[in-house]
Amino acid sequence: MATIRKRGSSWQAQVRREGSPPASKSFSLKADAIRWARDYERAIERSELPSNAGDLKRLTVGDLLSRYERTITVAKKGAEKERYKIRVLLHHPLAKISLRSLTPGDLAAYRDSRLSIVQAATVRREMAILQHCFKVARNEWDIPLFSNPAKQVTLPAAGRPRNLRLNAGDRERIEEALSESRLWYLKPLFVLAVETGMRRGELLSLLWANVNLQNKTARIDDTKNGEPRTIPLTPTAIDEFKHITPSSQRVFPISDNAARLSWERLRMRAGVPNLRFHDLRHEAISRFFEMGLSIPEVSLISGHKDYRMLARYTNLRPTDIADKLSLLLKNKPESNSDDGSLT
Repeated sequence: MATIRKRGSSWQAQVRREGSPPASKSFSLKADAIRWARDYERAIERSELPSNAGDLKRLTVGDLLSRYERTITVAKKGAEKERYKIRVLLHHPLAKISLRSLTPGDLAAYRDSRLSIVQAATVRREMAILQHCFKVARNEWDIPLFSNPAKQVTLPAAGRPRNLRLNAGDRERIEEALSESRLWYLKPLFVLAVETGMRRGELLSLLWANVNLQNKTARIDDTKNGEPRTIPLTPTAIDEFKHITPSSQRVFPISDNAARLSWERLRMRAGVPNLRFHDLRHEAISRFFEMGLSIPEVSLISGHKDYRMLARYTNLRPTDIADKLSLLLKNKPESNSDDGSLT
């Protein structure tokens, strides 16, 4: 039988069962203490608590995260970015809390502290790492966690997807800034991003051997979802490739960091400080739809498997659609309707 008692400003739950190590935990709310004790007793009854339950007191959140980085993160495609997020977690006081003392409230406090510094999307990604880390610890590492504390914490609301596109005059300002740059790769990176919808990483990994100007295609082996795809090239993209002098197996033999920093300096000089390089992908995909390409055709270019995700990258301009409607109605065969309506 569990014991719930008030200790100062908190409630302590104690569980003592024959054959299992005693356990206790403190909570700010009595209801949370009762819930924890009930779940712990159920875990004992289902024999979910292994004999090494004492490890919960010895291990910390940071210990799990460090092991997760060494064994799980290292095998991920986005390992470098995830390592950075894990370093942020390891430098937070949350990492020093023992697993035995950890409560959902601790994770909620981490969430709230981070929300005061970074955007909700960043916090959601960090919380996702914690949630998966606890899941792996329970299922594969025999860590005696009878529940996933991160699953009990409400994630911050997902922010609205960015819909920034090139506005009137933006391209001219960027091209003027490009003409003043001594970096040969900035202009073709910009042009090909807009003409192909490739991500920065995809452009930087593109090999000359996979560029076929005769067939008007470029094959990307290193993609975000791990599935290679072949992109049809526009006349402007073909012309841009012809102006690049090959000096390596890669079309752009530069590092991702060099490309990122160069773009950040360029956008400041061009007077478009809020335009991220990834926004050029939004611009490209939206332009493909405006050209009249179908959803499957655009999906083939962009690599999206889920059409709902594709819709997030699609930002059509109402004025362009209005012009298209006017053109369609103008070219429509005359009918008995004289009011200019679509019916």
